[in-house]
Amino acid sequence: MPLSPEQQAEIDDQRSNPQQTLRAVSEGLEARLYTAEPVLDHGFVRVIDYMGDDAAICQAARVSYGRGTKSVSNDEGLIRYLMRHWHSTPFEMCEIKLHVKLPIFVARQWIRHRTANVNEYSARYSILDREFYIPAPEHLAAQSTTNNQGRGDTLTGAEAERVLEILKTDAGRAYDSYETMISQDGQAGLARELARMNLPANIYTQWYWKTDLHNLLHFLRLRADAHAQYEIRAYADVICEMVRDWVPAAYRAFEDYRLGGATLSSTALDCIRRMLNGEEVTQETSGMSKGEWREFRAAIAPTE
Repeated sequence: MPLSPEQQAEIDDQRSNPQQTLRAVSEGLEARLYTAEPVLDHGFVRVIDYMGDDAAICQAARVSYGRGTKSVSNDEGLIRYLMRHWHSTPFEMCEIKLHVKLPIFVARQWIRHRTANVNEYSARYSILDREFYIPAPEHLAAQSTTNNQGRGDTLTGAEAERVLEILKTDAGRAYDSYETMISQDGQAGLARELARMNLPANIYTQWYWKTDLHNLLHFLRLRADAHAQYEIRAYADVICEMVRDWVPAAYRAFEDYRLGGATLSSTALDCIRRMLNGEEVTQETSGMSKGEWREFRAAIAPTE
């Protein structure tokens, strides 16, 4: 389970003792503070602290640009302008600190986003719990034949059962060996920093992850995308909900211009102009590679 009774009691105690403050407060995020939102089978994300709100973004922008922003009629209009034109520093005025419990292989993918402060649970000093990520059957898939980074068809029947059994058995066996190596039994036992190397990448770790809103939105643009690996996308989807409650105007602009938008090259724009003028444009006449043309067509295809 994601939280032990002791951890839940600590969270309940924190939430039962609100403190007065003179700083900007986001009511939506206040309601989420400390609460662990479950992800995958044993993971969670919870908000530990934050700074700033939608108004802080506007305040920073107006300080840096002075009178040039006074033609903007309201804060949401300014935020949409900043998002539309890829401004960064106003969004950096907001920060958030998250406590995340996640499988190690997800953590190693996540840490590639190097624009955060991270402190991870140390298996040199502490003993890792016997908790492993085991995919639900609907997330067991074969290797994609068209994408080296992706998944293909879902495994079913005996093949799915065989894979699940291998994952469970290997994880349990590795942890049994880990416990044996660190066991005292009257002897010193192997050092934890050495014994941990035998553990599989689906064992859970935890960290505190602090980042600003600009870099968080960049993370979410990549990891909440439909093409992202399911396991990290599950965390990104939960964090999206948190950001929506924290800075609703900024999130609406992000959803519109980044998550739901598309970046087009000058060649792609030229193709659209030609199409609007009635010309039939094909991949051969577009000036694009087959891959670019496929992505372009997907971006402009009518929704059903």
